[in-house]
Amino acid sequence: MTQRFMITGGAGFLGINMVRYLLERGHDVTTLDIAPFDYPERGQIREITGDVRNRADVDRAMADCDIVIHTAAALPLYDHDDILTTDIEGTRTVLESAQAHGVDRFVHISSTAVYGIPDHHPLVEGDPVQGVGPYGVGKVEAESICAEFRDNGLCVSIIRPKSFIGPERLGVFALFYDWAKDGKGFPMIGNGNNRYQLCDVEDICQGIYLCCTGPRDQVDDVFNLGARDYTTMKEDYQAVLDEAGFGKKIVGFPATPVIWTLRVLEALKLSPLYKWVYETACEDSFVSIEKAERVLGYDPKYSNKEALVRNYQWYVDNLSTFEGASGVSHRVPWKQGILKVAKVFF
Repeated sequence: MTQRFMITGGAGFLGINMVRYLLERGHDVTTLDIAPFDYPERGQIREITGDVRNRADVDRAMADCDIVIHTAAALPLYDHDDILTTDIEGTRTVLESAQAHGVDRFVHISSTAVYGIPDHHPLVEGDPVQGVGPYGVGKVEAESICAEFRDNGLCVSIIRPKSFIGPERLGVFALFYDWAKDGKGFPMIGNGNNRYQLCDVEDICQGIYLCCTGPRDQVDDVFNLGARDYTTMKEDYQAVLDEAGFGKKIVGFPATPVIWTLRVLEALKLSPLYKWVYETACEDSFVSIEKAERVLGYDPKYSNKEALVRNYQWYVDNLSTFEGASGVSHRVPWKQGILKVAKVFF
């Protein structure tokens, strides 16, 4: 059955992958994004350029839609006010419009950042939430707003995905891929023996779609999504260096001095790495996906290694289309700052 989907953040990394996923299954798609939708699929969708914080823009995109997938968010490198207004006020605005237009269901893309810096693993959906930094705080508050609307009768699925990668993903991962393609090794905070779960974007799309198509009383809930198969961080990331073919290795460094150095560099705006990245990179970070498997039928296709290598292959194949670009979204490489100097020594 063809349904009408509205995707906020449709021009972003997850957005474009979700657009393609839905088009392949014969659905009608409307996107709402502050950025232009500059992909080959542009002629196959209804594009609204606008801001999730603007009710008129949201209402225009919401017209005649059955299901909303809310991926829009201001990421951690954005301005503090943009993060909080987009992730909190924007979420409320989209939910209010969805309820007013009588949409059938709403899927909110949250983050495992809501768990803060945890003291145990695996993390399950019922664990306490605590935001770290503006982005984490924004995601926690956005989930709270979603719960309000669920209590008022709207079917709201909340997805908490692990860091997701795959075709079109750049951002912080572009730093690693740049070093790999140039025949460099790569430094790791700590010895790399921690387990850090990722998730391929295709598997995220699968989980979202299951929330859009499953029984309403079952999907009206919170679900972790991540890879089923992952090893240590050192072993998983080494797969990319092996794929690059230069014989380079992941090199571990003592965590404490590296973290303190990165704190200083972040404060001086000399590094693109933010607290959530560098303070968790040497720690275990994985969630249980048992609930999504049991309730939704979630069945992730890609392991950490496969997702990283698939993303790297896309990066190399498409380098000419974004080389020289930079910004603060997942669609473009982040500026390496002073880390570009460190590259010389690897």
